[in-house]
Amino acid sequence: MHPAALAGATLGRLAHHAVSGLVGAALLRGASKAAPKAKPATRKAVVGGLAGGIVAARWLGSAAEEARLKAGDMLAEARSSLGEEAPPPSAVDIGGHDHDHEH
Repeated sequence: MHPAALAGATLGRLAHHAVSGLVGAALLRGASKAAPKAKPATRKAVVGGLAGGIVAARWLGSAAEEARLKAGDMLAEARSSLGEEAPPPSAVDIGGHDHDHEH
């Protein structure tokens, strides 16, 4: 890349960050002035968003576990159709379990 092009790209990025920083600062200043009026509504919206995120994370965890179990069932069925014996779930190697507490 030509040094002038590199310098131009760098200056362009710096200008972009400076302008976006000024716009962000202006938005924060405006938001902080409006915060005393909108604080309860904003807090309620944030708490609602977090609660929705928790519910979504639980649903995703449940869906992932269900998918894992179904995949395991299909794998066991495929092995049995080949005449192989599927290992029991307890035969899964849990290597890397090296912290110091007793089970």
